Amino acid sequence: MRFRDRHEAGERLADALEESAVLDPAVRPLILGIPRGGIPIAAIISDRLGADLDVLVAHKLGAPGNPEFAIGAVAEDGTTILDTDLVERHGIGDDYVERETRYQQAEIERRARSLRSGRSPIPVTGRVCIVVDDGVATGATLEVSLRLVVSAGADIVIAAVPVGPPATISRLERIVDAVICPVQPAAFFAVGAWYEDFRQVSDEMVIELLERSSR
Repeated sequence: MRFRDRHEAGERLADALEESAVLDPAVRPLILGIPRGGIPIAAIISDRLGADLDVLVAHKLGAPGNPEFAIGAVAEDGTTILDTDLVERHGIGDDYVERETRYQQAEIERRARSLRSGRSPIPVTGRVCIVVDDGVATGATLEVSLRLVVSAGADIVIAAVPVGPPATISRLERIVDAVICPVQPAAFFAVGAWYEDFRQVSDEMVIELLERSSR
């Protein structure tokens, strides 16, 4: 079952959240979208639930010579997840991992300031936080984002994605209070394969959605 676009995915994910028993209707949650693709979906959920909206920036750590091949991920506060088996198997040295982590964290901090237009992040301590992306494959970036929110003292942490493979969803369920994922195909391939329209989301769109929510 494919989604027409991120708008349809957001509506269906909001339906799944509303139908689940994980949310207390008396509590105003904080929706944290992972840029860029997670923000349009997070904005729809925020509107539907009457929730606060913010961005949660994390990024994969790329392998030497192949930045798209993730050996881990780092979040805005420096929380890092490293696939030690991959690192050892490919003979990647500690010096490279340290340099890549420092570089990606500096980029994350710069990008977060830009996307928020200089606003401070909304505190997560004591909040019910729903972390949203447009899908999950290996789950490295989402996992480090979830660990960031847990470590920052959120009261309840929920991961919400429209689509993801069952093995990844099961792993994420061990980290947070709940994972909402309405489509979990056994034969997964890639997130974009589950959308008819998976066009790139621009920084300008992310900034506009966040500014609209902040007003």
